[in-house]
Amino acid sequence: MSNKSQYPTYQPIPTTTVTMDNPAMTRSTSSADDGDQTGAGALPSTYSSQQLMPPSDSDSVDDTERQRQRQNSATIDCAPGARRCVTRSQWFTVGVLCFVNLINYMDRFTIAGVLEDIQKDFQMPDDDAGLLQTVFVLSYMVCAPIFGYLGDRYSRRWIMAIGVLLWSTTTLLGSFMTGSGWFMTFRALVGIGEASYSTIAPTIISDLFVHDLRSKMLAVFYFAIPVGSGFGYIVGSETAHLAGNWRWALRVTPILGIAAVVLIMLIKDPERGESEGSHNLSTTTYTEDVKYLVKNRSFMLSTAGFTCVAFVAGALAWWGPKFIYLGLKMQPGNENLIQNDVSFKFGAITMIAGIIGVPLGSFLSTKLVKGFPTADPLICAFGLILSIPLMTGAMILVSDNTVATYILIFFGQLSLNMNWAIVADILLYVVVPTRRSTAEAFQILISHALGDAGSPYLVGVLSEAIKKHLRTNVHRASEFVNSGGLESLSLTVVEAVNSTIANATTTLTPSTTTVPTTTTSAATFSGYNHNEDTDLTKFEALQYALFSTCFVEVLGGIFFLITAAFIISDKRKASQAIRVFELTDITDCNNIEEIDDSSSSKNMDI
Repeated sequence: MSNKSQYPTYQPIPTTTVTMDNPAMTRSTSSADDGDQTGAGALPSTYSSQQLMPPSDSDSVDDTERQRQRQNSATIDCAPGARRCVTRSQWFTVGVLCFVNLINYMDRFTIAGVLEDIQKDFQMPDDDAGLLQTVFVLSYMVCAPIFGYLGDRYSRRWIMAIGVLLWSTTTLLGSFMTGSGWFMTFRALVGIGEASYSTIAPTIISDLFVHDLRSKMLAVFYFAIPVGSGFGYIVGSETAHLAGNWRWALRVTPILGIAAVVLIMLIKDPERGESEGSHNLSTTTYTEDVKYLVKNRSFMLSTAGFTCVAFVAGALAWWGPKFIYLGLKMQPGNENLIQNDVSFKFGAITMIAGIIGVPLGSFLSTKLVKGFPTADPLICAFGLILSIPLMTGAMILVSDNTVATYILIFFGQLSLNMNWAIVADILLYVVVPTRRSTAEAFQILISHALGDAGSPYLVGVLSEAIKKHLRTNVHRASEFVNSGGLESLSLTVVEAVNSTIANATTTLTPSTTTVPTTTTSAATFSGYNHNEDTDLTKFEALQYALFSTCFVEVLGGIFFLITAAFIISDKRKASQAIRVFELTDITDCNNIEEIDDSSSSKNMDI
């Protein structure tokens, strides 16, 4: 069949004849339409669309629709990553999403900056203090799939606006709670509100951009995680210090949240399927998507490694300021140290480490992956393993050297932050386009469920258990002293020493050879209340508990190293699917007819 004899030079709308000649298009047109279309008879911008032409469509399309199709085709033909493809509206949308993500993580870690004050106010032990973050992440994790489902079917802009308004309101109301139970309840409600935003925002970016440009925009979006966390420590601690009450620290982000709601209503909510990757337009079922992801070794292993990163980052972010505060108080001259000062410095270090670490990881990936295809998982493994001696050294030196402690913490967090952008890229290029949204939801669920959802609580439980053990040892020593055991032991030692000295020389008088006894230790122990913990006990208990994160880092490094063994083959499979997808997305019917049956069948199998 001659293409030139039947079709003009430009033919944006495939006719019925062409559809029947192309097996891939025939299969697509026979499917039910579950996704949004750009117009009547418009060729969808992703292969995941299930209908190319509505049943009522004819071979002729009016000039308005043809012009709209030409505009869409021009957008598709833009070189991936080119600046001219990004409109002002898209930049504004990304800017708003990054701003909301920033205050999202500010709100999460504001409490960590004033945790010591909260524990004193509510008389909270370490395990309950860790539970504050756990109930938040658990509610966030449980509600994330629900909002993900709603986000695929209803207005994402309205869902995000309502969610941000919810967590802003509950954060503000929680600051007025006087009971620990109600305070914890409102923290759980905050998690519900934040879940509505965090699960939807990445899908909007995915629908706005494709290829390398989408990876860069997602890196900018995730860049707000460490920076927002650092701002949370700084704003929380400084606000509490200026106001003289930790509750005012929780009243800053709600104000920013109201501004975010207004901005969200002004952003562009793109049609689902403007770029590849929307699972709600996929021709496969959700069950098939899950089976595919479970069999994708690079995805599962990198997700396991990223879960270890989330575990360590969650524990250190929650307990870091308090641990450093207790450690620095052990140094002479720091008895009157204020925790707000420590939280401010810790937040500044976290923020700077994020500003440098996230783009550094992306830069190393871009430079090294050309010569070393397995560079991405190896960089992630290197970052995790490198942070082990750095964070361990900081935990050991915190009671002796302040400057060395902060330097080690900075480089340790910088090493961890190199993972964020790279893990996002790994997911994008080892998963086929029509299953990326499902993969994102899967990774969020796993990393939170086994990562930062339980790590703050687990460290708190370990700290309380170790603290109880240390308290028992001190109590036993106190009972030994109070029973006269220490005095009897002291007299025995003194008599032995005096006897030895007397036998060795007869020139010394008894008054000069007698070693005086003391009851200072007995007096000290007798005044000890075994129900109260000293700063030393609190510090040592939390120190030993945080050492557990080092073992998790080793495990995460192993997962990333194993990922390197499969990354090339999995990336090749996904690239082949994307290549066929791009061919089927061409609006020129002449090019469409050149797609052979074997390529079409391979794409459908994938």
